[in-house]
Amino acid sequence: MYAVTRSAQPARRDVLRAGAALATAAAAGLSAAGCAAGGNDGVSADGTVTIEMWHGQTDTGKKAVESLVASFMRSHPRIRVELGGGVLADAMLQKVTAALAAGSYPDIAYIFGSDLASVARSPQVVDLTDTVRHAPAPWTSYWEPAREAVTVNGQVRAAPALLDSLAVVCNKKLFRQAGLPLPEAGWRWDDFVATAKALTDAGGGRFGTGWPGVGDEDTVWRLWPMIWDLGGDVVAGDGKHIGFGDTGTRALEVVAALARDKSVYIDPKPGSEQMYQVFESGRMGMVVTGPWQLPDIQQAKIDYHVVPLPSFSGRSVTISGPDTWTVFDNGGARKRAAKTFVSWLIQPAQDVRWDIEAGSLPLSRRTRDLPAWQHKESGTEGLGVFTKALDTARVRPVHAAYPQISQALGQAVVAVLLGRSSPAEALRACAADANAALLIPR
Repeated sequence: MYAVTRSAQPARRDVLRAGAALATAAAAGLSAAGCAAGGNDGVSADGTVTIEMWHGQTDTGKKAVESLVASFMRSHPRIRVELGGGVLADAMLQKVTAALAAGSYPDIAYIFGSDLASVARSPQVVDLTDTVRHAPAPWTSYWEPAREAVTVNGQVRAAPALLDSLAVVCNKKLFRQAGLPLPEAGWRWDDFVATAKALTDAGGGRFGTGWPGVGDEDTVWRLWPMIWDLGGDVVAGDGKHIGFGDTGTRALEVVAALARDKSVYIDPKPGSEQMYQVFESGRMGMVVTGPWQLPDIQQAKIDYHVVPLPSFSGRSVTISGPDTWTVFDNGGARKRAAKTFVSWLIQPAQDVRWDIEAGSLPLSRRTRDLPAWQHKESGTEGLGVFTKALDTARVRPVHAAYPQISQALGQAVVAVLLGRSSPAEALRACAADANAALLIPR
């Protein structure tokens, strides 16, 4: 069972919904309390360099970071890492943006991958291209989503921090009661819709599946694998238009079918907490989620089965939402020390500790092959499905306009879920807003 519990760290669903709203808040120049390690070069009389890391974790995640930092300082006695920040990960963009404006910022901060493009516009963000590509573990051994999420305009602007993927978790008991076979890899979205309908018992308060219904990033990112599978993309090749004009409509037709069949529980509150509670109470047959949810599902004693996402093509396609360790320039000595620390942190020996203790999937294939991870995977039902999904996972583009695109698509998904618009109408409205955002010079 994962070390993460409901109170262990910022829930991944909270992480997902935060990006667009915080990007807007940060752009408005909201203030934040606190300061960085200081305005000096961080070098003491004996040559020890002190750097500050805003880690954004709580409870189990915080303990994992503290343990790793202690190990690093024992092996690197001339570098001292101070942990701070005072905020959780979902408030980090706002605080870092304010800190950059004030000229008092940390050496390392935990930044969501979807926010990196906005943060990387600052000249204080360090280019880590040479650092990661000359690290002991080959850069090519890292999963492609981990590499893509930290690359902006061909430069590596951060180190990967957390990796996940989406799959479908099924309640075996409800499948047995409905007389349905458990789905297998290679199933289609039509199968998903039909299965959700067969699992639904309106009179008994049972739903086939669930979907976040507030229009946030949690609402949106479940749709991207469908769009990619159909040949679409978030941004078109010309960079001026969305790349899902037709494919987005087809993907929304799946959402519309679920709504029409009344087989989908629509969570009206941010965070999808209620959707997961319905599943964990035994009143939902399938939920699209990530490995972060397994501890709660196990704690609820649900007999479950994990299967890859359905597709239209029969090919496996999923999404990963990586987060990052972003390094900021506080002078030569501190910058070198921060680069040394993050390059150490993402190596397999440390990565596997972080993955097991804080709930990430392995950043690299080398980490996945370590005995410690193999033991973890073999002892956690369904975890291997999420890890294997990384072979075909894609990431949202590191693009400054992504928050606006996501917001527009989120409104479209909600309009279809609630029966307010047809898929074609909703997508036209989405395209108008998203295309306008793409034309803004950045």
